[in-house]
Amino acid sequence: MNPAFSVIFFTTASGAGYGLLALTGMLIWRGTMPSDPILGIMLLGTGLALVSAGLLSSTFHLGHPERAWRAFSQWRSSWLSREGVLAVVTYGPALCVGWIWFTSGALATDGRWAGLALTILALITVFATAMIYRSLATIRQWSNHWTVPCYLIFAVMTGAVVMNAVLWVSGYPNGELIKIAALSCLVGYSVKLAYWRYIDTTRFASTPATATGLDSIGEAKLFERPHSADNYLLKEMGFSVGRRHATKLRRITKLFGFLVPFGLTVLTMGGGPIAVLASILAVISVGFGIFAERWLFFAEAQHVVTLYYGADQV
Repeated sequence: MNPAFSVIFFTTASGAGYGLLALTGMLIWRGTMPSDPILGIMLLGTGLALVSAGLLSSTFHLGHPERAWRAFSQWRSSWLSREGVLAVVTYGPALCVGWIWFTSGALATDGRWAGLALTILALITVFATAMIYRSLATIRQWSNHWTVPCYLIFAVMTGAVVMNAVLWVSGYPNGELIKIAALSCLVGYSVKLAYWRYIDTTRFASTPATATGLDSIGEAKLFERPHSADNYLLKEMGFSVGRRHATKLRRITKLFGFLVPFGLTVLTMGGGPIAVLASILAVISVGFGIFAERWLFFAEAQHVVTLYYGADQV
């Protein structure tokens, strides 16, 4: 599939934003979030900025962005529509938490339920985003049981790394959050390895013979391309990435998306000025690594329609 920048940025930025909001709500629910309004501006502001920038970016991939509002009407049958509705609804508890944080500061009492609602809605929104791809049975690399766990753990992981940096910069380091960030890096690494193992060792049941209905005769091979030049289907659904480049990008993802952020996050446990620097570097590393991972997520996916254009298997 064509790895469009707008969609890659959307899944990377909004995932981190929703992860940050979910963890913010969780700490509020647990009563361990400081009531400093400046910290609230930093956490909620960063989370909502990432979410809003990601959602806005996603509209640029539409043929008619001005019609994006119509997607909200199909929530009964479309995961894309459900994601849009949930994304808007999530602003409610986020703003409610912000209001309590800035006016009374009574997060441990008045803000607990709003924090819990923020956590639940943020995670459900990420789930809906993952289901947009999980529900596409025509793309083997997406329609599998690893897609949803990848989206959820990456949101928590990137959100935790960002939140750890914000807490250190603001002077409110949280040992519990540091452990969550470090553990999520390891879990994310394991889940991504399992995902790659799955797509490398499985194949789609369809072949050129079954796709054309000629399987009863024998093996089918393409005699001539349906088109003399590339068309929309080939550009959007027939994009392919060379094995050498895929291997290199996988290494970059492993290193900068998981291992380096894990090491830097563990380093913050020691405290001191080095912890602030390490937490900021972890954000830069995980952003770069997950951006590469998102590019691969789209580039390595192949639509079954390519069987009609010469692909032996997908």
